[in-house]
Amino acid sequence: MKTLVIGIGGVTNGGKTTLARRLKKQLPNCTIISQDDFFKSQSEVAVDEHGFLQYDVLDALYMEEMVASIHSWMANPKGCALTSLNNMHDMQQETDDCWVLIVEGFLLYNYRPLGDVWNKKYFLTIPYEECKKRRSSRIYNPPDPPGYFDGHVWPMYLKNKREMEENEMDIVYLDGTKLQQDLCSRICNDIAQELKKTTAVMGPVSHKAETQEGPT
Repeated sequence: MKTLVIGIGGVTNGGKTTLARRLKKQLPNCTIISQDDFFKSQSEVAVDEHGFLQYDVLDALYMEEMVASIHSWMANPKGCALTSLNNMHDMQQETDDCWVLIVEGFLLYNYRPLGDVWNKKYFLTIPYEECKKRRSSRIYNPPDPPGYFDGHVWPMYLKNKREMEENEMDIVYLDGTKLQQDLCSRICNDIAQELKKTTAVMGPVSHKAETQEGPT
């Protein structure tokens, strides 16, 4: 059985969740884990001297629980994933037993205990103005207070990105202003190549026809 763990990281409102959901429709036996599901309650999140809640830091997340969820999937992907109807006909023919986990979030590559789980690492970027525009159209709980984007969100994104680049390699940067369909096709092609490598190592496998089936 082949398992692939794909990271979809990047800036807030860069399209991570939308891309992950689109990929889930395309990939065989696919599960999504979202980092947003591991935020601590508001009462547990630190507040800085300006009164801004410090959500864009690792301490605002239950990262140990997230790591445990990822390792739980890796130990038993069949127990966690639901086979989806998809149009990756050629990919499915490469292997009859491939399971894919997509982990999406804004701080995937800054947490050292996750450093060795990734088969592929992607990072979505968008320009400052586009990011601020998208963020302003979203409703958060709690809502962003005035000045929150410039006073906390964007500075922390730049800080976290610098730290990531100092400690991580082999990250593929994607332009979040591009069509989601194009980004999805790029990643699916990369995964197809990974499956071909696996097939070459494992030898021939039987083929089985499948039914075909389009920002955070």
